[in-house]
Amino acid sequence: MIAALLIAFREGLEAALIVGIVLSYLKKMGYRQRAAVWWGVVSAVIVSIVAGVALQVMGVGFEGRGEQLFEGITMLLAAGVLTWMIFWMQRQGRSIRTELEADVRQAVTGGNRRALFALAFVAVVREGIETALFLTAAAFSATPAQTLIGGGLGLAAAVIVGWLLFVVSVRLDVRSFFRVTSVLLILFAAGLMAHGVHELQEAGVLPVIVEHVWDINFIVDENSTMGSILKALFGYNGNPSLLETMSYAAYYLIIGIAIWLAQRTARSTELSQEVSQHLS
Repeated sequence: MIAALLIAFREGLEAALIVGIVLSYLKKMGYRQRAAVWWGVVSAVIVSIVAGVALQVMGVGFEGRGEQLFEGITMLLAAGVLTWMIFWMQRQGRSIRTELEADVRQAVTGGNRRALFALAFVAVVREGIETALFLTAAAFSATPAQTLIGGGLGLAAAVIVGWLLFVVSVRLDVRSFFRVTSVLLILFAAGLMAHGVHELQEAGVLPVIVEHVWDINFIVDENSTMGSILKALFGYNGNPSLLETMSYAAYYLIIGIAIWLAQRTARSTELSQEVSQHLS
């Protein structure tokens, strides 16, 4: 439930921030016809719910090896999309407000309400479909009820925080918030990766090689309450296979290299900008 809550809150807040930026800029411009924005939000929510239900129905329809394949592929796909989303947000976070305001200004100036609808729809439906995919993957490590409750609480919290940010003018260090949640989501994505590999091994798609590298279930049983929480959050397995362990370690290695390269590029860009400003 905790993993579902975190994912839904993070994704929901991203959508709320984008919609809030659009509405705030429309208010600043004195443009009161905001129905197109709300229709875009409502339409995106409906599409996201349909996508989530479709994924659940599809998963229920599989049995045996087909179910293991579906779970494994869904987990690996969710881990990949989740990782891409984290890096995309870090890269685009600084310029997203400026770009959105420019799009809103162009839509209002041209009297194009469809453009306002599209802005809101695309922002919310992207987060919504990602949430549906992540919650489907999270449901494999928890009960459907726990996933539904966690997802519902996370979305409700995101709506409340988004409302406080743009209506009551409560300040939130958004950059720090996304930095902290990104770390938690990377841990969650690593667990999805390892669990997806496990399911594909169960389906006979990937080789087992060494079935159990170690067994620490006598310390923390993966079927206990604590083990279930760790499994849902970080893909804990008390007796993982060699390939699971290698995939888990490889994920962190790749993420570490990607973060190092991103920071190096950012420092180079900042240095180039400082030199350009000094010369001018």
